Amino acid sequence: MFASLSDRLSATFKQLRGKGRLTEQDIDETVREIRIALLDADVALPVVREFCARIKERSLGAEVSAALNPAQQIVKIVNDELVSILGGETRRIRLAKTAPTVILLAGLQGAGKTTLAGKLAAHLRSQGHQPMLIAADLQRPNAVDQLKIVGQQANAVVFAPEPGNGVGDPVKVTRDGIKFAKDKLHDVVIVDTAGRLAIDADLMKQLKKVKAEAQPDETLLVIDAMTGQDAVNTAQTFAGEIGIDAVVLTKLDGDARGGAALSVRTVTGKPIMFASTGEKLTDFEIFHPDRMASRILDMGDVLTLIEQAEQTLDKDTTEKFAKKMQAGQDFTLTDFMEQMNQLRKMGSMSKMLGMLPGMGDMKKQIESIDEREIDRVGAIISSMTPAEREDPKILNGSRRARIARGSGVQVSDVNGLVDRFTQAQKMMKQMAKGGAVPGVPGMPAMPGMRAPQQKKQQKGKGAKKSGNPAKRAAQEAGLDIEETVAPATTLTELPDAFKGFLG
Repeated sequence: MFASLSDRLSATFKQLRGKGRLTEQDIDETVREIRIALLDADVALPVVREFCARIKERSLGAEVSAALNPAQQIVKIVNDELVSILGGETRRIRLAKTAPTVILLAGLQGAGKTTLAGKLAAHLRSQGHQPMLIAADLQRPNAVDQLKIVGQQANAVVFAPEPGNGVGDPVKVTRDGIKFAKDKLHDVVIVDTAGRLAIDADLMKQLKKVKAEAQPDETLLVIDAMTGQDAVNTAQTFAGEIGIDAVVLTKLDGDARGGAALSVRTVTGKPIMFASTGEKLTDFEIFHPDRMASRILDMGDVLTLIEQAEQTLDKDTTEKFAKKMQAGQDFTLTDFMEQMNQLRKMGSMSKMLGMLPGMGDMKKQIESIDEREIDRVGAIISSMTPAEREDPKILNGSRRARIARGSGVQVSDVNGLVDRFTQAQKMMKQMAKGGAVPGVPGMPAMPGMRAPQQKKQQKGKGAKKSGNPAKRAAQEAGLDIEETVAPATTLTELPDAFKGFLG
């Protein structure tokens, strides 16, 4: 969603690189470009004015003039201000002291309330809660049936005594549903309310009655981030008419300009709590202002990537693979299949790579990744015997022809996979040793691995001084900086290691 804004800001910051000192004219031009980028992204004008004024004020101050790298300091200031207008701190659900915690979902029709109810239920179940959904949207055709379906997918109980489609009293359904939740010991209740195609008096009147009956601990406004400034206007109206506690943004995976996300917190004074980033129940995230700011500035979001990995990856399989690499054993096609299946549980390769820092310049390559190629690679490997997967060197011409027939591809495809695997195998060996990966500058060691023991540098007179200021300072302080290699996270390394398989 923020691709256009991110590109504009990155281009603006590139113009500052290499300048040892920034003049007032440089700062004015930078702020002007930032203002244009935000307005193009459909950010509310009052928000843009306040945002740019803060950046200019801080940029003209001592924190930039005294900085060793003024350009990087400007980026830091922009990042700080983005975090601020996005909410500053992560807002989480406030659980009631006495169960159940009641969460009321409000919003216009088409914003995605019903689907989001299922996503929220699945999220809460993953945290050990026992959520229950109440079908209080009795106006929209088939809304009750849709909630039953998403509730089943989320493995959550759905209280739906009325068929909907204009039949039933939502206030009574809400009252009976909360009583049912108490009796069945559900600790969280999610109430799905009716929406309209536009804000009207009937919508607000009914919603006020439902809210008065539910006495919710959290009232979440669900808004469609694709609607731009209309989403902000909707948020203002709901906040003024019924009162809201937080906002949930849906359809953040769309191609809209993202102005709603950057405006709603400042305009309404209410934080963004969750973000929906796709159609699957798992495409649901806690909204972290600092991480979203990092994504916008192309600094990645590795923390979210790691959290997703912890939730989806099999710990035993990952540890087994790390131990195998540490023992110096060969990386095989069987290992690759296991790791590839692990990564696929997290979603698309394009989405994961997009969360890595500095990927802004590779957007076209990332977007062009064909996820079906992963299936083709899997089919080729599955057509091999266990011995062939462990040692591809035994693959002669007849074996490769058999594998090609079994997987429905050409022999050239099998040859290409084997060639790419050979290169990746060498790279994995180099990573296991703790050295730099050939052709991948700066690639760190594999997780849990130590670099080969290096001869300690001579201390005292005649010792070799490092050209790196940080290392030289450590040497002068008597620290041995070559003893260990800092562990890296598997998620930031394996995608690079496996991209070669996909061509």
